[in-house]
Amino acid sequence: MKKYILSLLALLMLIQINIIAQGETTVGLLTYQMPYTYEGYTLIYPHNQPNVYLLDMCGEIAHTWTDEANFRPGNVAYLREDGSLVKTKRDVVVTDDAIWAGGGGETVEIRSWDNELIWSYTLNNDDYRLHHDVAPMPNGNFLLLAWERKTGEEAQAAGRLPELLSQTDLWSEYVFEINPENDEILWEWHAWDHIVQDVDSEKPNFGVVSENPRLINVNYDNNDARADWMHTNAIDYNPVLDQIMLSVPTFDEIWVIDHTTTTEQAAGHVGGFTNHGGDLIYRVGNPATYDRADAGDRILYYQHDAHWANKFLPASHPNAGDIVVFNNRIGEDFSAIETFTSSWEMYAGDYETFNGAFFPVEFDNTITHPMPQSLYSTGLSSAQLLPNGNILACSGRQGYLVEMRANNDVVWEYKVPISGGQPVDQGTILEINDNLTFRAFRYPADYSAFDNRDLSTQTWIENNPTTDYCQRLVSTSMPDTYKFGVYPNPATDRVQITWDTGTKINLKVTDILGRTVLTDKGVGGMMYLDVSTLEANLYFIEMEGFAVLKLIIE
Repeated sequence: MKKYILSLLALLMLIQINIIAQGETTVGLLTYQMPYTYEGYTLIYPHNQPNVYLLDMCGEIAHTWTDEANFRPGNVAYLREDGSLVKTKRDVVVTDDAIWAGGGGETVEIRSWDNELIWSYTLNNDDYRLHHDVAPMPNGNFLLLAWERKTGEEAQAAGRLPELLSQTDLWSEYVFEINPENDEILWEWHAWDHIVQDVDSEKPNFGVVSENPRLINVNYDNNDARADWMHTNAIDYNPVLDQIMLSVPTFDEIWVIDHTTTTEQAAGHVGGFTNHGGDLIYRVGNPATYDRADAGDRILYYQHDAHWANKFLPASHPNAGDIVVFNNRIGEDFSAIETFTSSWEMYAGDYETFNGAFFPVEFDNTITHPMPQSLYSTGLSSAQLLPNGNILACSGRQGYLVEMRANNDVVWEYKVPISGGQPVDQGTILEINDNLTFRAFRYPADYSAFDNRDLSTQTWIENNPTTDYCQRLVSTSMPDTYKFGVYPNPATDRVQITWDTGTKINLKVTDILGRTVLTDKGVGGMMYLDVSTLEANLYFIEMEGFAVLKLIIE
């Protein structure tokens, strides 16, 4: 097997943020511990302004997609492998819009790396409005999320209680797949086709709610009877399972529907791979929504950014099948990131239930900030499980981005330096909601979108930046570039570790949860490490003061 060599910049020490006077750096890059971060570029699309920014690890702008001043996020942007940008937006003026609530969108676009418009689609009329999120698909199509207006009369005819119609109308959810080549709608799903009610046997959709967990209780309401009944804030697509995930915060639930159905089957209750038609094939977070509070306590609290981890991880990664979600209101003054494995049973081709209820009833891993109140947002926000086991979180109402290791160490922090849509001076103290940021995404440095692109730093978002701050964090007394190797990799029983200096090293092997599984030390530039006791998985070899290497055990 060809020897696997990683060239990394060696560090003599990790320099903390306190190397300069407290309070001098309040926005932009706050912390950067290079050996432990996942190197790449971070995409942000702050609210109250029209531009999408790609930031390098030092918090400098590597690329910008600008737009006219009258546009606002609607609310996401994604960078595709070919370097084109998918972005959503809306006009800043919404006064005369028939459908409007927080998270409202209007237009989805594809723009080239050079910001040339490739495709645009708008949906905002009396009956439908795009909102919150889109899901790019591998076939080039998009899954779009829209509000679908039902009049008060329609809602009551379907069994909705009049007292749950404080704004007369009711907005349900509409998901559709669109081909950007010709704007053809290829598939659609309407939540309204899958409701149940137990208040009037003379009306449609009558049934026992607890006996129909795959249906949506039209009288479950946790949003003060507003028209924005569900407020779905995220949509994700799993190409392996051909399933769609929705985050429904007013139900405190994650839903999954089957995309293998035809549009006709998606309007009914049979068909598709799981043979449930367009009914919910999975839901988790709050059993009270289907009158099964006895099945477990609520575990989601107005969550955001629910997605399968393989949205960002390669299929071979051991956590690729996990579900990740930002749990906004889990605490009175803090939020958390949750990761868990669903009840999908591959051989049964369905999600398992227990006594008619879905599980899990608790999460596999709950991650909080080491200072919990530092990561708290009642809305917005995102969480990304990175390939090296770290977590990148965006606390939306704080405009605060943080990368944490699995052992909870903070290794990178960035404060969006915008207030009311305008850049602020370095040293400005920002308050909650000054710098709203819906999500943040980290793309790896070798992402194909960056091939042959000029990513040389241009400038900072903030005014009067501390231009040498990143260099001070990383250290200006950095030694030469050393070469480190681990061979063979993947391995089964023993690996050879090499480094091209005679320096003594202390070595630690950690698993993807940050737990130490082996320690050793070496001198002279080469050593052997017995890994025969390790189970097949992804590990990290930490050479204290020098480098972090990935190791795969087969």
